[in-house]
Amino acid sequence: MKPEIHPVYFDNAKITCACGTVYAIGSTKETTLVDLCAACHPFYTGKQKIMDTARRMEKFAERSVQKATVATGKKVKREKRAVQKKAKEENTEKPTKVSGN
Repeated sequence: MKPEIHPVYFDNAKITCACGTVYAIGSTKETTLVDLCAACHPFYTGKQKIMDTARRMEKFAERSVQKATVATGKKVKREKRAVQKKAKEENTEKPTKVSGN
């Protein structure tokens, strides 16, 4: 190996999980933080755990509710045009003449 080109190696580097478990391993970083480990990973525990750090689940739910409330399509457009046409006809009706005595 060439000298002075390799990173410093730590024999007792610490890996810390979000659940609190700490592992001592060899690494080029002295400390590392991780979201999942063998103690809390769904594959090993058999429990479903959702790690939503970017609010993806809430954003998806908000979008799906918004899409459900806003109706689109040919039928909706046809009904909207019918209402507009009726309103236009009511506004453009000619007044009837009232005969005077």
